Amino acid sequence: MSNPAAKAPPATSPKKRSAPKSARRRAREFALQGLYRWLIAGGDAAAAEADVREQDGFDKCDRAHFDALLHGAIEQAAALDAALARHVDRKTTMLSPVEHAVLMIGAYELIHCIEIPYRVAINEAVELAKSYGGTDGHKYVNGVLDRCAADLRPLEAKARPAPAPR
Repeated sequence: MSNPAAKAPPATSPKKRSAPKSARRRAREFALQGLYRWLIAGGDAAAAEADVREQDGFDKCDRAHFDALLHGAIEQAAALDAALARHVDRKTTMLSPVEHAVLMIGAYELIHCIEIPYRVAINEAVELAKSYGGTDGHKYVNGVLDRCAADLRPLEAKARPAPAPR
């Protein structure tokens, strides 16, 4: 006779484990922290970078991507804000610093990281906004970057399939 207890479902279901963060995701998170500091405190990229490099886990990030995002976004802040300005509902200086930094990272990747599919760049920005931004900030980031992609990567964005009818 078999043991009925052996067939009983577990009392609690196992917790869903999230996948380990990729080196690129970590680079985006650290770049977000550096950009946030730069937006709030001003100063230069070197000061923002120095603070971030001291954080736990920095050694696990894609340092080249981190450098490109942080320094590129700071050096090209005016151009990135100009690209975003057509799609935001207020001046970028009036945005939450977290959403502003996330949008800068997303726009930078759309413009300069052509090897990253535009949907991946947008999704990564949305994930940053979900983790670090306000309650519905990720929805705002998604909408703005989706519209930016149509401007910044028109051929790639145009090639996407139409949404399924409801």
